[in-house]
Amino acid sequence: MYSRAYQRFVALPPLAWVTLFLLVPYAFLFCYSFWQVRSGAVIHAWTLRNYGELVRNPLYFDVLLRSARIAASVTLLALLLGVPLAYFLSTRVQQHKNLLYQLVIIPLWVSYLVRAYAWKTILGGTGVLNTLLVYCGILHEPAGFLLYSPFAVILTLTHIYTPFVFLPVYASMEHIPRSLVEAAHDLGASNVRTFWSIIFPLALPGVIAGATFAFVLSLGDFIAPLLIGGPNGVMISNIVVSLFGAAYDWPLGAAISLCMLLLVVFLITGTERLERRLQGGL
Repeated sequence: MYSRAYQRFVALPPLAWVTLFLLVPYAFLFCYSFWQVRSGAVIHAWTLRNYGELVRNPLYFDVLLRSARIAASVTLLALLLGVPLAYFLSTRVQQHKNLLYQLVIIPLWVSYLVRAYAWKTILGGTGVLNTLLVYCGILHEPAGFLLYSPFAVILTLTHIYTPFVFLPVYASMEHIPRSLVEAAHDLGASNVRTFWSIIFPLALPGVIAGATFAFVLSLGDFIAPLLIGGPNGVMISNIVVSLFGAAYDWPLGAAISLCMLLLVVFLITGTERLERRLQGGL
């Protein structure tokens, strides 16, 4: 319907935007990862020393494993919360469905920092949770493990990223033909059998998309570990922030960032192929 010149003219602004603000910074990141720091200055001398440091120093690998464990825990908990909620809202609620949907995504309207500070207030030594536990006699003194620990990071990130799991799962379940569910019930299948045999397989692409969102966003998060993580809750992104900040080791920070970028691209590519295979099989 449109000429080739018009198509190129329309595509030029977004391509220019992506090139200027995405590809060019990635190119700088790639170059910095092969440079080095001497006497407090970045030297444009090409070397593999930064990547060798990642292999030699076990600290970075340990922090990356901790980040992956935290991200996997957040993903699992978000799925355990988001999938049943999406199923209930999609299949069981008939009235006020839009209102309940809005209530689920309302946390996305609130600032990330506000939600993180809210959990810091709840889990603190004089916070709401510790005060309630001491008042009820469950604890004799405030529990110190609730705040500044991996537990606090997992809990906070689960609260923040559960809506990102709920949205694609709910969208997938909403597109499932109700005739299939009714046919399963007519053939004598229970609600549990119907869910595992029909609803969950058809909603699996949405589940994979939601899990990918939760894992990738949790893996790259650095604000929640900074606010409520403590020494044992430091994640790989906090290392990158410190290298680009106080440590002023931009080349090493760029090398870690590039490795994380490749890991995320690999995960997204793998999940995309899995989704296509599932959709093709269905």
